[in-house]
This record gives sequence, C-alpha cells and structure tokens, in this order.
Amino acid sequence: MSELSELIGKQIRFLRNKKGLKQDQVAERTGREGYNKSRISKIESGKENVTLETLELIMHALDVTPQELFDFGKSQDPLVYQNKQEIVESYKYMLMERELEEIRYIVRTSQDLFGTIDSTRSQNTHPAK
Repeated sequence: MSELSELIGKQIRFLRNKKGLKQDQVAERTGREGYNKSRISKIESGKENVTLETLELIMHALDVTPQELFDFGKSQDPLVYQNKQEIVESYKYMLMERELEEIRYIVRTSQDLFGTIDSTRSQNTHPAK
C-alpha cells in the first residue's frame, strides 16, 4: 500500500489507543457488517486501502474530527516530527529563492522520485510469487 495508507493507519491506531478502545470495539462502533477486528487491523497496518466512506465510519466510531484524523504530527515520535519539520522548512526557504519554472521542475522531479520510491517499497512489501 501507499505511504499515505500507512500514515492514516498509524493515525487511526494512535487515536484508538488514545481513546482506550480495542479494534473490535471500533469495528462494532461503525455499525456496519463486514467491519471486524481483522479489518480494522488491516486498515491500521496500511494493508487495506480505505475509501472516504470507511474513513467517515471510523471517524464516527472514534468520535474524532477530520482535523484530528489528519493531524499526523501527534502520532509520530515528537523528535522525529520536529526534525522533519525543520528539514521541510529549510527546503521551503531554498525553493522560495528559485524561479517559478525551477520550482515546477523540482516538484515534477520529486513526484517522479517519490513514485519510484513508493513502487520499490510496494515491490519489497509484496514480492512476486
């Protein structure tokens, strides 16, 4: 799965633990058939691609807002998060000194690089049989 799926899954696990809930309790709170401990586990581990409808059900089950669900900084190690923030901020300042076309080129190149990294991760996570 994608890095975003893993990040959302970690956030769901973080929020569930913060609320003192077990996976089967979250599944039950969705009020839908097909939601069980196993499915919540797959979502939390980033192994199941979630739809917006599923995210809404889980937000309701956890009693959280979209802002809480997507506030990824709280679920990460604070030191790691701070280091990432500092690096991103310094990169932002470097970009601001560049011409617009150079920034567009850097963004396109970065997107290609991230796609390659994600593809490689996916292949390593799900090796061919």
